[in-house]
Amino acid sequence: MAGTKKVAVVTGANRGIGFETCRQLAKHGMKVVLTSRDKEKGSAAAERLRSEGLDIDFLPLDVSDDASVQEFARPIKKTYGRVDVLVNNAGIMIDGKTRDAEAGTGVMQAKVETLRLTMEVNVYGALRVTQALLPLMPKDDARIVNVSSGMGQLSDMNGGWPGYRISKTGLNALTRIFADEMKQTGIRVNSICPGWVKTDMGGAGATRTPQQGADTIVWLATAPDVPTGGFFRDRKPIPW
Repeated sequence: MAGTKKVAVVTGANRGIGFETCRQLAKHGMKVVLTSRDKEKGSAAAERLRSEGLDIDFLPLDVSDDASVQEFARPIKKTYGRVDVLVNNAGIMIDGKTRDAEAGTGVMQAKVETLRLTMEVNVYGALRVTQALLPLMPKDDARIVNVSSGMGQLSDMNGGWPGYRISKTGLNALTRIFADEMKQTGIRVNSICPGWVKTDMGGAGATRTPQQGADTIVWLATAPDVPTGGFFRDRKPIPW
């Protein structure tokens, strides 16, 4: 059992924003469970953070696979007995690029299979993991943070990358639904946009560091008076 420490689970965390989120949550005194589809990369990432003196465990998890999620939930329940913070960070961006522009594939060229695979990870994955871990979340002050994107904002929707955009809009809807259904509990559910971050997904031209990208996630996971059912960037609400 985890004892008196709060327990945080971060999906898709062997690199980038997820990895930095694990580091920062552990520095807040939490026991952090780092997850990754790739066992070798996930184990190596957890070891790197443990070498910094942080309390990090690793468990394999493929959020797109029902059996993997259920297999993951069993040791979480047996070993820790609770989950105080869930960060649904796992995500993919597989829309192709056009030959003559840096914009992702336009909607007229979009393949349904690309959209389906993206939704499987970015939306259904978050749903699966939340459903599996919600029974372990204490009703007083647990937190769920869904890592979304400004590319999913309906208020500022543009063209390109239809699979990614649609999936992040769907993730935001999931946030609102869970927040409403959990409003009588102490569980707070929010979405965040980390901004354009230097990761494998964001690319070398991005303007933010992983540390900056993780900041609002960690704030929503740890600050005492955060709301529920919101969408945030830089610790401030943004339009849906």
